[in-house]
Amino acid sequence: MLDRFGKFAITVHELNRFIQKIKELEMGKLGLKGGHTMCLFYLGQYHEGLTSAQLTNLCREDKAAISRSLKELVQRGLVMHQQPESGRSYRTPYFLTEDGKELVQKINDRVENVLFYGGNGLQEEQRNDFYNAMELIRGNLENYLLDQKKEQ
Repeated sequence: MLDRFGKFAITVHELNRFIQKIKELEMGKLGLKGGHTMCLFYLGQYHEGLTSAQLTNLCREDKAAISRSLKELVQRGLVMHQQPESGRSYRTPYFLTEDGKELVQKINDRVENVLFYGGNGLQEEQRNDFYNAMELIRGNLENYLLDQKKEQ
């Protein structure tokens, strides 16, 4: 059991580290930061736009990190939003500009390439089993933490 824990913890940690390094590498080729990756990815998925709060939830990042990313992406002309009269933009949806849409297509192409490379040698059934197992484990660990909070 403890051997399984070590293997699981190290493997998940290394996967996360590799993903972060790949984000930095691939986004650097496009003149961006790795931290911009998920904001652009989700804005490319939600054509109706997303608020900063929605991006915070989807990206699993803190509000400050998302706010910094959005500010930089707006300054670069990749993302836009209408500034409300109140000056608070937390509930204002952000959208990709035309340049942002072109960039997201390049990012998606790179993502497909990395996923193909990472999944090399897996059969489709193995790939589905892997993602299903990871989602089950993620949900179970989330529930464990929720249960522990209730007990405190």
